[in-house]
Amino acid sequence: MELSKLKLIVTGGAQGMGRHFSLRLAQAGAQVTAGDVLEDGLKSLEAEAKGLPGKIFTKKLDVSNEGQCTEFVAWAHQQMGGLNGLINNAGILRDGLLVKKDKETGQVKKLSLENWNAVIGVNLTGATLMVRETVAKMVEAGDKGVIVNMSSIARHGNRGQSNYVSAKAALAMNTNTWAREFAPFGIRCGAVAPGMIETPMTQGMNQKARDQLVSMIPVARIGLPEDIWVAVKFVIECDYFNGRCIDVDGGLSM
Repeated sequence: MELSKLKLIVTGGAQGMGRHFSLRLAQAGAQVTAGDVLEDGLKSLEAEAKGLPGKIFTKKLDVSNEGQCTEFVAWAHQQMGGLNGLINNAGILRDGLLVKKDKETGQVKKLSLENWNAVIGVNLTGATLMVRETVAKMVEAGDKGVIVNMSSIARHGNRGQSNYVSAKAALAMNTNTWAREFAPFGIRCGAVAPGMIETPMTQGMNQKARDQLVSMIPVARIGLPEDIWVAVKFVIECDYFNGRCIDVDGGLSM
C-alpha cells in the first residue's frame, strides 16, 4: 500500500512510538486518526501536524472500553471518508513478579489481579477489540487494507512481566490467525515486535534494570521510535508480507 493513500487509525498516538508513527504518516500524505487516553498529548500532536501533507484527527480513546472502540472506529471512518488500516499500538506496563519473597520480612507477595487485568485489558483485549471493530468497518465498506499489531520481544518470556508477556505473545500469534481469517476480504495482518525503545514507557523503568537491558543489546544502544517506524512502514508497503512478526531489537535476547 502507498502511504499517501492510507486512511488509518493509530492507537496510543499521544506519545512515544504512536506519536512518531502518526507524524511520519502525515508527512507522507496519509490521513490519520490518533486515539489515546492522554488528551493533552493528542491536542499537541494535532497542532504539530498542521502544515504537513497529510492530516491528523484526534479523539480520546480507552481501548479497554468496548463502547469507546466501536464509537472511535465509526468516528474515524467518518472523519477520513474511509478506513484502510490500523496500527494497534496502545499499551501499558504493570510489571511485577508473579510470586516473590520480601528479603527483609520474608513475607510472600503476589502479583495483584488488578495489575494482571489492567495489562491484559489494554494490551490484549483492547488490541483485539480494535482489530475486530476496524476490520468489521472495512469489510462493511468493502475496503481492503492492513493491520499492524505492536507485539514485543518480551513475548519470548521475561522475568517480572507475566501479564505483558501473555498479552504480547497472544497478539503475535493472533496476527497469524487474523491474517488467515481476513484474507478473503483483502486485508493483511502483520506484527512488529520492538525491543528496548526510547519512549516514555521505558523512561519510567527502574534505572538499574534499564541499564542492565541496554548493556545486553549487541548494537550497543537503545532503539529509537524511527527504528520501529522503518519496520512498520515495511509491513504497510509490502503487499506480500502477511501473518508474520518482525523482531526489531538490536539483537537483544531476553
